[in-house]
Amino acid sequence: MKRVNLGMSGGVDSSVAAYLLKQQGYDVHGINLYLCEGSVSSTVTASFVAHRLGIDLEMIDKRKEFREEIMEYFVSSYENAITPNPCVRCNRLVKFNWLMPEDGYVATGHYARITQDEDGRWLLRKADNLAKDQSYFLYSLSQEVLSRTLFPLADYSKDQIRAIADTIGLPNAQKKDSQDVCFIPDGDYARFITEFRGHDYPEGNFVDMDGNVLGRHKGIIHYTVGQRKGLGLALKKPMYVYRIDPERNEVVLGDDADLMSKEVYAKEVNWIAFDTPPAEFRAKARIRYRHKEADCTVIPLGKDEVKVIFDEPQRAVTAGQSLVIYDEDIVIGGGIIWTA
Repeated sequence: MKRVNLGMSGGVDSSVAAYLLKQQGYDVHGINLYLCEGSVSSTVTASFVAHRLGIDLEMIDKRKEFREEIMEYFVSSYENAITPNPCVRCNRLVKFNWLMPEDGYVATGHYARITQDEDGRWLLRKADNLAKDQSYFLYSLSQEVLSRTLFPLADYSKDQIRAIADTIGLPNAQKKDSQDVCFIPDGDYARFITEFRGHDYPEGNFVDMDGNVLGRHKGIIHYTVGQRKGLGLALKKPMYVYRIDPERNEVVLGDDADLMSKEVYAKEVNWIAFDTPPAEFRAKARIRYRHKEADCTVIPLGKDEVKVIFDEPQRAVTAGQSLVIYDEDIVIGGGIIWTA
């Protein structure tokens, strides 16, 4: 019987994943990663589910490491006018690193698929349920990790998962999906950053593209590229955050047209579909999770950097977000946007 370490968060997805894996004959070992304060209720739910399904559950306290690897990264990014995606970093450095057994498999409740091509290369693909597909967050997984990873929810819709949970009597069958960063459940990023650092951030000027002062902002951590709401300004026309300058403590505003760009550069690129990419190739790419994929030309720059030229301008390309490249349902690779 093959052993699999399953990350159990207390949510319905990982709970049903445990049930499906057990039905498939795996020796399921549940692991609840204790990552931040306030996750006790999730641990309690995971414990109940594990008992209900007849599998063992281990709780591993990783609060110190999570604070250093993820929270610090999140906060320092905002301080440097970068809008991070902590879930991508967490998958690479936390979940699949800390869950992986010495021998056997790791599994999670992600909606994604792993296959192998005719040459034996492991491929990451979109889930059948495109509305819940989470392949975007998983592009940084290596061939070694992909070869030992199971995504038991790949063929299911969310409604099917909830129906299974109801049928087997799980208490979290109708638990609402979290829409926010796990360590900021209320979505108030600025509050979290201020409390994490223990100090407020200085006010500064809103300026237009020509440097004219338009008003005062309440600290750069409150803003991100493309933002319009919450500026607190009475302007003659709609204006959006175009750039944040931490050195001058300024938030630069522009028109919607100023946010459009065709060229995007990314670093820390991980290639999944091949070891060495072609000199140039056509694909589709996504500049953030909820963004629609768009046709583009991909030009690798060395081993782990890439330039992408979109056929049509993309709105509000944001440093710190992930650029993920696709060929139909296959994730070719991805990296962290650093400039446009």
